[in-house]
Amino acid sequence: MRVTEKQLQGVVDRINEATKSPMTSYTKTKAGKFSANIGNFHLDFAYGGVALHRMQSKGGGIEDIFGGHYPKRELFNRCWAYLDGIQLGNKK
Repeated sequence: MRVTEKQLQGVVDRINEATKSPMTSYTKTKAGKFSANIGNFHLDFAYGGVALHRMQSKGGGIEDIFGGHYPKRELFNRCWAYLDGIQLGNKK
Protein backbone atom coordinates (compact mmCIF):
# COMPACT_ATOMS: atom_id res chain seq x y z
CA MET A 1 0.00 0.00 0.00
CA ARG A 2 1.30 3.45 -0.92
CA VAL A 3 1.24 6.29 1.59
CA THR A 4 -0.38 9.39 0.14
CA GLU A 5 0.09 13.06 0.99
CA LYS A 6 -3.50 13.03 2.31
CA GLN A 7 -2.68 10.20 4.74
CA LEU A 8 0.44 12.03 5.94
CA GLN A 9 -1.55 15.22 6.44
CA GLY A 10 -4.12 13.26 8.42
CA VAL A 11 -1.59 12.05 10.97
CA VAL A 12 -0.03 15.55 11.18
CA ASP A 13 -3.49 16.98 11.88
CA ARG A 14 -3.90 14.44 14.68
CA ILE A 15 -0.52 15.48 16.13
CA ASN A 16 -1.65 19.14 16.08
CA GLU A 17 -4.90 18.18 17.83
CA ALA A 18 -3.15 16.05 20.47
CA THR A 19 -0.71 18.88 21.28
CA LYS A 20 -3.39 21.59 21.07
CA SER A 21 -1.29 23.28 18.39
CA PRO A 22 -2.59 25.54 15.60
CA MET A 23 -3.85 23.61 12.59
CA THR A 24 -2.36 25.99 10.01
CA SER A 25 1.21 27.20 9.58
CA TYR A 26 0.40 30.86 8.92
CA THR A 27 -2.37 33.35 9.67
CA LYS A 28 -3.03 36.44 7.59
CA THR A 29 -3.13 39.56 9.79
CA LYS A 30 -5.52 42.49 9.33
CA ALA A 31 -2.61 44.35 7.73
CA GLY A 32 -2.43 41.67 5.04
CA LYS A 33 0.85 40.17 6.25
CA PHE A 34 1.37 36.57 7.22
CA SER A 35 2.37 35.56 10.74
CA ALA A 36 3.65 32.10 11.62
CA ASN A 37 1.57 30.08 14.09
CA ILE A 38 4.09 28.97 16.70
CA GLY A 39 3.70 25.31 17.63
CA ASN A 40 2.11 24.19 14.34
CA PHE A 41 3.33 20.86 12.98
CA HIS A 42 3.44 20.70 9.18
CA LEU A 43 4.95 18.76 6.29
CA ASP A 44 7.89 19.93 4.19
CA PHE A 45 8.53 18.35 0.80
CA ALA A 46 12.10 18.57 -0.52
CA TYR A 47 15.02 16.44 -1.72
CA GLY A 48 12.67 13.73 -2.96
CA GLY A 49 11.26 13.15 0.51
CA VAL A 50 9.11 14.68 3.21
CA ALA A 51 9.86 15.97 6.73
CA LEU A 52 7.86 16.89 9.80
CA HIS A 53 8.54 20.47 10.93
CA ARG A 54 7.24 22.51 13.87
CA MET A 55 6.96 26.29 13.79
CA GLN A 56 9.23 27.91 16.38
CA SER A 57 9.08 31.67 15.77
CA LYS A 58 6.74 34.35 14.39
CA GLY A 59 9.22 34.84 11.56
CA GLY A 60 8.75 31.26 10.36
CA GLY A 61 11.73 29.52 11.98
CA ILE A 62 11.19 25.78 12.29
CA GLU A 63 12.38 22.74 14.20
CA ASP A 64 12.99 19.59 12.11
CA ILE A 65 11.42 16.91 14.32
CA PHE A 66 13.16 13.85 12.85
CA GLY A 67 16.26 15.51 11.44
CA GLY A 68 15.71 15.16 7.72
CA HIS A 69 13.51 14.22 4.80
CA TYR A 70 12.31 10.65 4.42
CA PRO A 71 10.25 8.56 2.03
CA LYS A 72 6.52 8.95 2.71
CA ARG A 73 6.11 5.47 4.23
CA GLU A 74 8.97 5.98 6.69
CA LEU A 75 7.76 9.42 7.77
CA PHE A 76 4.21 8.08 8.13
CA ASN A 77 5.43 5.36 10.52
CA ARG A 78 7.59 7.84 12.47
CA CYS A 79 4.66 10.27 12.82
CA TRP A 80 2.38 7.54 14.17
CA ALA A 81 5.05 6.52 16.71
CA TYR A 82 5.44 10.21 17.67
CA LEU A 83 1.67 10.55 18.09
CA ASP A 84 1.55 7.39 20.22
CA GLY A 85 4.21 8.88 22.50
CA ILE A 86 2.29 12.15 22.82
CA GLN A 87 -0.91 10.30 23.67
CA LEU A 88 0.86 8.14 26.25
CA GLY A 89 2.31 11.26 27.86
CA ASN A 90 -1.12 12.92 27.91
CA LYS A 91 -2.57 9.98 29.88
CA LYS A 92 -0.21 10.51 32.84
